[in-house]
Amino acid sequence: MEWKNLKMNQSVLDFCPDNAGSHKAQRACMSGIVAVKKRSRVPGVMITQFVERLPAGKSTPDFARKPMTTTVQEGKKAFFKAMVSGEPPPTVSWGRNKGEMDDPEKYSTRYDERAQEHVLEVVEKLENVKQIEVKPTGRAEFSFDMKLRDPNSAVNLYKDGTMIPYDNDKNSKHSLQKTGINYLFSIKDPQQDDAGFYQVDVEETNVLTTDFQVPDVEFVAKIKDTKVTQNEDAIFQCVLSTPLNKIAWSKEDALLEHGGKYEITISEDKLTHTLRVKDCQMADKGAYYAIAGITSSSASLAVQADSSASMGTKASDKSKLVSEEQKFLKKSTDMDTAKQTETENENDAADRSDKAAQENIEDGKEGTDGEDGGDGKGIGDGTGKRNDEDKCDTDGKYKNLDEEDKCTTDDASDKKKKPSRAALLVPDSALDRGVQFVRGLSDINSKVGERAELSCKLNSETSEGRWYKNGKLLTQEDGIKIIKDGACHTLIIECCEKDDTAVYRFEAEGRKSEATLNVQDPPQLDPDALGEFTNPVIVRVGENAKWKLPFSGGAPMNIQWYKNDDELLPAVNVKIDTSDTESQLRLIKCQRKDTGEVKIKIKNEFGIIEAVSRLIVLDKPTPPQGPVEIIESAVTSVEFKWKPPKDNGGCPVTKYIIERQQVGRNKWSNLGEIPGSPSYKDTDVDPGRRYCYRIRAKNAEGISDYLQTEEIPAGYPGPPATPKVVSAFKDCINLSWCPPCDTGGTKILGYNLEKNKTGTNYWSLVNQKGPITDTKYAFKDVFEGAAYRFRVSAINLSGAGEPSFPSGAIIARDPKKPPGKVTDLKLTSSSYTTFSLAWTKPKEVKGVEDEAQGYYVEIRPMESLEWTRCNATPISLTSYTVLGLKAMAAYWVRVIATNYGGDGEPQGFDNYIIAMPPPVRPRFKDRNMKTLMVVKSGNTVRLNINFEASPMPDISWIKDGIPLLKHVTITNSDRGSQLLIPTSERSDGGIYTITVKNIVGQESFSVEIRVTDDPKPPGPIELEQNIPGTVTLCWTPSPDEKRDDRLHYMVSKRDSFKRTWRTVADNLFNNKFTVVNVMPGREYYFRVFAKNDIGLSPPSEPPVFSLKKEKEKFKVDMPQIKALDFKSPPSFIIPLKRRTAPDGYECYMSCAVKGDPAPYVTWYHNNISLNTNTNYHITNVCGVCSLLILRVGPKDSGEYKVVIENKLGNAESSMTLNVRAPSAANTRSLRHERLVRLDSSSSSDISNDTSTNLAESYFLRRENRLSAKKKAEEEKMNSDYKKMYEKALATNQRLKFRLETSKQDLATVQDQLQRAQQGKQDDCSVNMLEAEKKESWSLKKRISDMEEQLKVKAELKLENKRLKDENGALIRVITKLSK
Repeated sequence: MEWKNLKMNQSVLDFCPDNAGSHKAQRACMSGIVAVKKRSRVPGVMITQFVERLPAGKSTPDFARKPMTTTVQEGKKAFFKAMVSGEPPPTVSWGRNKGEMDDPEKYSTRYDERAQEHVLEVVEKLENVKQIEVKPTGRAEFSFDMKLRDPNSAVNLYKDGTMIPYDNDKNSKHSLQKTGINYLFSIKDPQQDDAGFYQVDVEETNVLTTDFQVPDVEFVAKIKDTKVTQNEDAIFQCVLSTPLNKIAWSKEDALLEHGGKYEITISEDKLTHTLRVKDCQMADKGAYYAIAGITSSSASLAVQADSSASMGTKASDKSKLVSEEQKFLKKSTDMDTAKQTETENENDAADRSDKAAQENIEDGKEGTDGEDGGDGKGIGDGTGKRNDEDKCDTDGKYKNLDEEDKCTTDDASDKKKKPSRAALLVPDSALDRGVQFVRGLSDINSKVGERAELSCKLNSETSEGRWYKNGKLLTQEDGIKIIKDGACHTLIIECCEKDDTAVYRFEAEGRKSEATLNVQDPPQLDPDALGEFTNPVIVRVGENAKWKLPFSGGAPMNIQWYKNDDELLPAVNVKIDTSDTESQLRLIKCQRKDTGEVKIKIKNEFGIIEAVSRLIVLDKPTPPQGPVEIIESAVTSVEFKWKPPKDNGGCPVTKYIIERQQVGRNKWSNLGEIPGSPSYKDTDVDPGRRYCYRIRAKNAEGISDYLQTEEIPAGYPGPPATPKVVSAFKDCINLSWCPPCDTGGTKILGYNLEKNKTGTNYWSLVNQKGPITDTKYAFKDVFEGAAYRFRVSAINLSGAGEPSFPSGAIIARDPKKPPGKVTDLKLTSSSYTTFSLAWTKPKEVKGVEDEAQGYYVEIRPMESLEWTRCNATPISLTSYTVLGLKAMAAYWVRVIATNYGGDGEPQGFDNYIIAMPPPVRPRFKDRNMKTLMVVKSGNTVRLNINFEASPMPDISWIKDGIPLLKHVTITNSDRGSQLLIPTSERSDGGIYTITVKNIVGQESFSVEIRVTDDPKPPGPIELEQNIPGTVTLCWTPSPDEKRDDRLHYMVSKRDSFKRTWRTVADNLFNNKFTVVNVMPGREYYFRVFAKNDIGLSPPSEPPVFSLKKEKEKFKVDMPQIKALDFKSPPSFIIPLKRRTAPDGYECYMSCAVKGDPAPYVTWYHNNISLNTNTNYHITNVCGVCSLLILRVGPKDSGEYKVVIENKLGNAESSMTLNVRAPSAANTRSLRHERLVRLDSSSSSDISNDTSTNLAESYFLRRENRLSAKKKAEEEKMNSDYKKMYEKALATNQRLKFRLETSKQDLATVQDQLQRAQQGKQDDCSVNMLEAEKKESWSLKKRISDMEEQLKVKAELKLENKRLKDENGALIRVITKLSK
């Protein structure tokens, strides 16, 4: 690679004495080159480096990243990438050590602006490639030349992605013949199954792809043997059964191409193919073959020698034939002219007349003998140049196989056989083919108001022609000029208008040529208005700025305003008014920051025009810029300078205003105005004083704010140089310094030395006894191990000046020996930009190697000789991470231990290290990657694949096993790859496979992308009824069915009874469906949808389908009624549960039982029956058995048992009641409260009695309901099913009513309880009587029991639901029986 445009630094190695080296350096400086002299590491050698002076802002070229060594498989592309830097940008050229790079097809270079990389692409292309075709021998062959560096590389043959075996035997189905570097693959006896996509791979690299198509075609008429005389033309012609764009013609083993000796033509219907062998000679005789697909036809050509006798005869015959053919041509021309005149405004009729005239021409040529270079566009214009679509317009003419401008006629439609060329042969010079175009019309573009000119040239100066505009005849009266200058014909439009855009055609004696005139109307600006617009607009701050610019051009116009390349949009301070002919911009209350370029861009469909102006907003300047630099500080004067204002406010700074203040005073004195130079010298100062100054800038618009200086001493000396350490010990530090350059106008009397102990902010004077007269000092008041910093200030007659910069930290200690080498240096981790290192601290050897106090890490690029230190200050840790490396670059690395005694010897690696992560086999990160993507045609396909691999892998994409097309964009990075198709088409659908490969391994992933569109609806639908109760739908396939293999159909229907559409079939891949359960007496509506991955198409709807209903006798077959047995032995649904009750409170026990008949319930306490004991309140409601003890005492404790029995059996459940005795105080309190409450709450008793009565009445009603239900079931058994259904409905309604009644009763009880509680709170605010608590608790308990009973209703609801299901089943049975 070479660099141009800038000279590189050059070094000269001099083996000469020092004087000679100095002389050379002096000579170089005189010529404008800086010489730098260095001492080499080799003794006695000096290096003088000559460096050219670079302009400010420029830099020499350098590599940001060098090309890396690349190893690729044979046949694959090789890429070299490099990144460079330099200003101006350097020119990059590539070179090769061995061989040249002159072949642009093999070596291509480009610059990737996005990645800022220069890329060299090396492509090894095959030579002498011949695509697959059927040979006269009947074998399909393709061949190419290929050089292999490794002759043992495997060459594989694939068909449609499947490897097929082959050998070198010609008798095999697939064979390979290798001759030198030529590879010939052949297929013996090809059949229809052999059609497909063939590819040749070397190892894993694809080198050639070829498509073998086998059309289904046969020869309707084969070529026949031909016999001609020498110098005559021979014609072979065949007719195919299927149109083909091209067939292969060959002579023995040589393929014949169009041009020169051979002329190959085909008819417009592509069925008739003709081979003309011109000027036959003896060498042309032999066998000729016409090959169409895998079928062929052969014929022989015999050429007879031309004797002198036959020559005379042929000459006389020719003269007769010439006259005969000229008469025939004249007749044809007359017929053409007559028909053209009759239909001059109808292009199609003119084309038909051409066809009629040309069909009678024996030779079959039409308009093909124009001179080369003609550019006429007309059909059959004989210009020698044809359009991309130059066909023979449905007139029975032939199109040239190689798309040249020759057409031949065909008498295939004529039943008579055409005479052969051997029987009627006339020389070209003897035929008059009429008018031909030498130069045809050409498309032109013109602007509105400009002059347009269309011109063509004929081969005859006497021929007249006509001009047409969009098929309409043009004359001079149409505002145009028609000029005929000999053979040149010109149409001129002086001032074009929009209406002049049209297709213009020139016709002369049946020949025609067409061209299109496009009249464009781009935006235009008036020159005077543009000149006024470009003048700068100057306003003051707060004023408005205005621009106005008129324009003209074709609508619509797009107007955009810009300020400093930022588009302006309407806002509070931006007003834009635009009309059809003018645009105006107003900027309200401009500020200084608005200064800049103002641009208007006017655009329409024909072009863009821009105009630029400038806005200048005037304002006062900004303050002068600091820092202030002191030029001189003498006893009698002070001189300083500053920088001008950053912004002068739009007009130059004329003056500066200076003010002064003596330090210690508050008054500022005005020193006056000075010219625009940014410096000032104050000569009115007192020695030993300090002053501050204020500086203001002034222009025509005002005065800026001030810039204030620091304190400037008058007559004080400047700071000396920073103190240097001569030597340091544990009890003394020796320092030295240089005197100041500025003595303040007087003699330096001495110096003050100050010290600062590290860790403190206090500076203390060292020389307490007086100034130091020398420039060196030994400081002994130190503590061993402490760190100090020093600074020094000079003293003259005015006093002590500014101190110098402080020295670095100096530790008071004795000198040490440098440390030894670090050990166990290793690389812990790495990436493309970093190294992580670790090592062990070196051992300490007394008197030889002292302890290491820090470490330096140094690196050296492989191509460099200089080491670079990564850390400026020593690090104390034994690990370090090197940053900022170049990816895949090689580096030498070493570590140096150090202490204040110096650096030790470096310790490095034996080999260089490459900046790359540890090798990682490629793997894909996203576990949920989609394997299918459906995209609508026209939308963007964006596929992101994330992976992890190290080093940077090679990424390749293929689609269905072949490389991607050019419109597919691939963007790769080290972490992923993106496939982008901006505008997708159906042909982009397929399986895309990405392969990620590096030195560790490779991984592949495939995604199927389906590109489709909204499906088109199916065609008309036909309805057929072959079987009663069914209807068959047949429909025409959707036009998208052939293009979308996943397209299917969905059928939906609705009838006249139900108004909703219901899907009856989906996923139909045929065009027929039978709908069942079609009932008579209803009208049916059907819809058929086409469906694909995008969605549904609009429906196709057939006519309404209906069947007449035939009345039949209603007959019901009553099923046999079976008796149902609901009897069951007694059992517990919910058993008794263990309880513990306080003494004196009530206790409630309950359980739930079932059985049929209803079981008899007996309660026992300690095996003693309680059914007749009045102290216990026992209830049994709907199977819920409960026992209530109003006041529990110790005697009530024990075992309680419930025994249930009926005639089918018995069951029992028991529990234990524990009575907890309360304390004596609580007992007395409860008794007292109970007595008081019994006397004072009669009203509450009444409400409680009412609640109790309501609850009892509810339980009675529940028992009655149960008995009624039982009775209803008995009645249902004795009735027919119809009555059973009616009774079930009535029972359901009654149950619903009773449920609502129960809920209302429950709500009433709860309301009474709340009122009772409210009354208790009002009557008694301190204590609650025991009786009231008991009654309240009793009510709550009863309510909870009622809620439990409501739960029992849930079982009734389930039973009700069961009855409904039975009723539904009965209805279905009755319906079927009725049919």
